[in-house]
Amino acid sequence: MGSVKERTIILASQSPRRRELLTLAGLEYKVEPSQIAEQMADEKPWELVKGLSRQKAEDIYTKHSKEDILIIGADTVVAFQDKILGKPHSGEEAFQMLQMLQGQTHQVYTGVTLLWNTPEGKNLHTFSEKTEVAFYPMSEQEIWEYIQTGDCMDKAGAYGIQTCFCIHIKEICGDYNNVVGLPIARLYQEMKAYKLL
Repeated sequence: MGSVKERTIILASQSPRRRELLTLAGLEYKVEPSQIAEQMADEKPWELVKGLSRQKAEDIYTKHSKEDILIIGADTVVAFQDKILGKPHSGEEAFQMLQMLQGQTHQVYTGVTLLWNTPEGKNLHTFSEKTEVAFYPMSEQEIWEYIQTGDCMDKAGAYGIQTCFCIHIKEICGDYNNVVGLPIARLYQEMKAYKLL
């Protein structure tokens, strides 16, 4: 596959999982993580991730506004009973999140922003994807054993579906890669629709 356009693709994220998915899609790209501070506003999770992904893309765009570029911004959150869960700041916070989610079904939302230049000017398109994830019940010991691996600390909702935590995933409804951090198939289709491939 790969991009047939001359423009440079920039991923405005330092997530290794998003990089892996873009590489799997056959895209050539550069990585330039946005340094903006993520603010968890009091809004619907699908609106929040779209807004944060746009902020990340806009942040990188300011450094490349005169270039022929396509910037991809993305942000992922976990939501349970209308409560948004970001990345835990401590083992105790990770425990609270996982104890709340164990034996339950929650939602994972990823917002994606495409920002690119044409001779006519700047273009922007933002969308979000939702996946439902169900956990098996977990004991406190199982939760702490997972937390001690350190895997939970850089992940929304305090878990990684593609890591050793997979033994606690009962069911998913929707795009698996969306839970990993990037709905790569939807992204690819959106890029095709806007003739960015």
